[in-house]
Amino acid sequence: MNERPLSPHLSAYGWYITNTLSILHRATGLVLTIAAIGLAWWLLAVAGGPERHAAATGLLGSAWMKLPLLVVAFCFFYHLSNGIRHLVWDFGYGFDRRQIRRSGWTVVAVAVAATLIYGAVAII
Repeated sequence: MNERPLSPHLSAYGWYITNTLSILHRATGLVLTIAAIGLAWWLLAVAGGPERHAAATGLLGSAWMKLPLLVVAFCFFYHLSNGIRHLVWDFGYGFDRRQIRRSGWTVVAVAVAATLIYGAVAII
């Protein structure tokens, strides 16, 4: 019996922006899930009284937490923007190769810009 692979090898595929954005969408979803646990912890601290709230806010407001909060903000804005892009696709628009590339780079640009604006206003 000839033992051949059941599916094409990874070398048969090229690397395109769509591959990267798809992987990034999954990764940002994972980061947002982990961040939701942190949000639940903070909400429990708020409900736990002024001492717990002060401790949690002190930790989250510390200087070394600014970068992780900025990463979570980028994940949120990227996931939101890419979700809107997929919603547009669900309506049947934007499937031309140029439109796919342009909308992909637009998603990245919007996520970076929104993160920078949010970081300048709320975090830094």
